[in-house]
Amino acid sequence: MIVRQFINWIRTASAGERAEATRALARAWLISDLSHDDRVAAEGALLMLLDDPSPLVRQAMAEAFARSTEAPAAIVRALSADQPTVALPVLEHSPLLIDADLVDIVATGNDEVQCAVARRIALPVSVCAAIAEVGCAAAALELIENPHAELAPFSWNRIVERHGHLAAIREAMLVLEDLPAATRAALVTKLSETLAQFVVARNWLSADRAERITIEARDRSTMNIAARSRGEDMQGLVRHLRITGQLTAGLILRALLSSNLDLFDAALAELADLPLARVSALLHDRGGNSLHALLRRAGLPEATFAAFQVALDACHEQGFVDSDDGAARLRRRMVERVLTHCETDRGATEPLMVLLRRFATESAREEARLFCDELVADDMIDPVYDDLIAA
Repeated sequence: MIVRQFINWIRTASAGERAEATRALARAWLISDLSHDDRVAAEGALLMLLDDPSPLVRQAMAEAFARSTEAPAAIVRALSADQPTVALPVLEHSPLLIDADLVDIVATGNDEVQCAVARRIALPVSVCAAIAEVGCAAAALELIENPHAELAPFSWNRIVERHGHLAAIREAMLVLEDLPAATRAALVTKLSETLAQFVVARNWLSADRAERITIEARDRSTMNIAARSRGEDMQGLVRHLRITGQLTAGLILRALLSSNLDLFDAALAELADLPLARVSALLHDRGGNSLHALLRRAGLPEATFAAFQVALDACHEQGFVDSDDGAARLRRRMVERVLTHCETDRGATEPLMVLLRRFATESAREEARLFCDELVADDMIDPVYDDLIAA
């Protein structure tokens, strides 16, 4: 009887009045102890209100049902396909929408709809993958910043491929501590490419010089990323470097001259298609034949073999630092030792000598910067120490 009176009343009520009445009816459905007949009648009235010409009415219904597990499923699905102002609360919060519903909504919805889905709590892998594949940049950013989203590695990579040129995307991803190393390296590549295109367009650098500087900066960033990578994360990084053509003899030599044996071993294992444990065991053989065999199997230029051998010997003799910083920068003494050897080696090629001279310059400058930083730190400590003595 009450529902019949409600239906008669809404025919002449204003849109605002209908919206308030609809909100009250939806709440009654959720919290009131309705009889079976009243419940059936109330559901029929709510279904009828889905056709109300005013979005205020449907919006009131969406707000009432958005977070409830007891809402009528058919009504929730209908509201999720309504215009954005109506659908957004349901899309962002309703537990009644299954993964398949959400994937379809992401594929067909506009930017607002995609962003609402990306903000959901406990977002599963399949929905995250759909947003990464077809979602707009704003939805991708919402997904990155959603601590409840479960992204697979391929979804991270897809976001980088599609939106990595955008500063907001890069910044949001780079601050994540658990971001895969391969994805971090891909972001660095995107940034390098963007900066290179910018300086060339401004005529600040020639295309060739910009490309060389970009490669050097990217390789240094790769070393920093690798210094913080272990296990499967390191293997994923090396695999990414190989696929993208970055796993070059120059980068591998830089890894060895930075005392990053983890990256060096993983790189040779990847290129030689051998188990990592076997490669690591062979590289501890001081005879030299094992290293040359590995380098040959990995497809590295034979002209670099002597440089690798001298660098590996120096690394074994001097020991290597396990800290992140120690495995990220070139070791000046090692670089100079290799350079001195290659200067008297008739088999050393000009490209190798150019590379080693650049390494020597870079390591000298880095050592000077560290020395100056230590001097400044000492100057800051001394006054404090003097004050303590005076006190």
